Amino acid sequence: MHLLGQSAIVTGGSRGIGKAIALRLAADGADIVLSYISNEAAALETAREIELLGRKALPIKADATIAADANGLVEKALSAFGKIDILINNAGVTKDTLLMRMSEEDWDLVLDTNLKGVFLLTKAAIRPMMSAKRGKIITISSVVGLVGNPGQANYCASKAGVIGFSKSLAKEVGSRGITVNVVAPGYIETDMTEKLNEAQRKAIMDMIPLKRIAKPQEVAGVVAFLASSDADYITGEVIKVDGGMAI
Repeated sequence: MHLLGQSAIVTGGSRGIGKAIALRLAADGADIVLSYISNEAAALETAREIELLGRKALPIKADATIAADANGLVEKALSAFGKIDILINNAGVTKDTLLMRMSEEDWDLVLDTNLKGVFLLTKAAIRPMMSAKRGKIITISSVVGLVGNPGQANYCASKAGVIGFSKSLAKEVGSRGITVNVVAPGYIETDMTEKLNEAQRKAIMDMIPLKRIAKPQEVAGVVAFLASSDADYITGEVIKVDGGMAI
């Protein structure tokens, strides 16, 4: 319970990687604010599972691409728990297609959600962290933000963007006891990968030295490490959780 007494915000915390992170941080002792946009039932179920672990959970409907929502999410977290020790920027979307077919709307949606949302929420959360002179900011990027992927120019741009954003912020706030790091997953067992057919799964396995797709809990374990005091001297880093795909 090395996070006992701490509080965390997890965006997109109702399912998939976000849910796994929320549950892992709760298991390690943290109280959790989890944001969602549309799936209230899933958010309430995640909150129930957190409470079964003996921790407090506060599900909040919020769109981090809207400044008022991002600020409101932070204000509600502070009202509920008095502080924000950990911020997990996890919410993200994809709108995949080749660049020649990509609409401006699909570009804007992905960049707004995956990059602008990180900017707005981090900006809101950084103030109480700076006052406290401590904090952990961890953003979920993707290995394709490092190596690229055809048909995902918008997604790759957004995920590369949060890496540059995080490295810059790490230099800005390090002197205030705040660390800023990035986790870059590869292929993870989520709703999206469950839809892959056998041929698609084989093609993916051929790219991964460990020959399997990761579980969301394996990403959550790395996030929990970065959120802990064991990682107090790590900042500005990108940790890949990809089975060796991008070696």
